[in-house]
Amino acid sequence: MKISARNVIDGTVKEIKKGATTAHVLIDVNGTTITAAITNESVDELGLKAGAKVKAVIKSSDVMVAVI
Repeated sequence: MKISARNVIDGTVKEIKKGATTAHVLIDVNGTTITAAITNESVDELGLKAGAKVKAVIKSSDVMVAVI
């Protein structure tokens, strides 16, 4: 697979929380959790389950910073 995104991080699926149409996939990356929001259909097509080895692919045009 070739992809233009440069941020590809190896991880393990911790948990999948399905909603009406969108699922939140929690991915453990060396003790840090990354959450991906994807469709329920994509979860099923990819065969995602807790414990699965995955790659988190991050591509973003914006990074926002907030100060509290």
